[in-house]
Amino acid sequence: MRTQVAIIGAGPAGLLLSHLLHMQGIESIVLEMRSRADIEATIRAGVLEQGSMDILNEAGVGERMRREGALHHGFELAFGGQRHRIDLMELTGKAITVYPQHEVIIDLVAARMAAGGDLRFEVSEVALHDIDSAQPSVSFVHSGQAERIEADFVIGADGFHGVSRPMIPAEVRQDFQRIYPFGWFGILVESAPSSDELIYAQHERGFALVSTRSSTVQRLYFQCDPHDKVEAWSDDRIWSELHARLEHHDGWKLKEGRIFQKGIIGMRSFVCAPMRHGRLFLAGDAAHIVPPTGAKGMNLAISDVRVLSKALTAFYQGEGEEGLNGYSEAALKRIWRAEYFSWWMTRMLHTFDDATPFERQIQRAELDNVVASRAMRTALAENYVGAF
Repeated sequence: MRTQVAIIGAGPAGLLLSHLLHMQGIESIVLEMRSRADIEATIRAGVLEQGSMDILNEAGVGERMRREGALHHGFELAFGGQRHRIDLMELTGKAITVYPQHEVIIDLVAARMAAGGDLRFEVSEVALHDIDSAQPSVSFVHSGQAERIEADFVIGADGFHGVSRPMIPAEVRQDFQRIYPFGWFGILVESAPSSDELIYAQHERGFALVSTRSSTVQRLYFQCDPHDKVEAWSDDRIWSELHARLEHHDGWKLKEGRIFQKGIIGMRSFVCAPMRHGRLFLAGDAAHIVPPTGAKGMNLAISDVRVLSKALTAFYQGEGEEGLNGYSEAALKRIWRAEYFSWWMTRMLHTFDDATPFERQIQRAELDNVVASRAMRTALAENYVGAF
């Protein structure tokens, strides 16, 4: 079979790219190893920048996000026994929406199916061929049958552990990575919101985050040993730790509820450069990972796709390959800015076991400086709401 663009991976990057190309009359086929039920049920955090909200709205897939997402005009930094509000709207004129990634995926799958899009779930043995040529192809097995797609371009949007990135030869690829010495213990809780906005808390016992999912489900995180075991944390121990890190002297109390999901995620920063080799282009987690502190993961995937869809559209409209040739450089400029911001937020808010007393005082001074200086608050807010 033949198509114009073969897309590997049905995450936000692959699905949104397919939909944006469809809107320009460009054909694509999306391959995904997991089932539709799996990708729609895998609960992951989601903070959408203003630019990401705009793109989803322009693509016609933002109606449920606008209705069910939680629009936030600010967030709080908590440290030293006090909470300090960062007013995003007042500082930048922009807001963010808390809308989980799996909900974005549900919306995008529905849009692609309604438009007659070609999505192949539960494929296996995916392999890329001839990406250095003008006629690349992708082979795979679907429903027990070996198949092959010939395409003009192949898009690797198959995540950090996917098959696409290793196809870029080691001699032309640079991988930049930082592994952090801690993880996040995340829980989903049945309760009313504890706060109208996100709370980022720095504490000597470690970082904590209060986030909302809906009027009845909340998402909470706290810094932990990445090698810890979920089984070692009883509900009582979890609540005790969260109360200690989040509650101070202002009377605010964290609301408890039934914990129905627990998990530990590792923390890393990662960038692959370049993001293009021959007719293969990388997008989303296949090319970069950020620690979740800066809330950039899904937004970077959407940003990649925004740039790539425009470049592919220009190519098919007869405007040449200038956009395609410049894709990696343009995407990486935005990525490194987000990597910096995520690293900065992570370093400023987490407890490092090997930090000296001097470094701990510098960390506190930096937080004091951020909340005391309008210029520093503005820089934080500008990075948080995002810039395309």
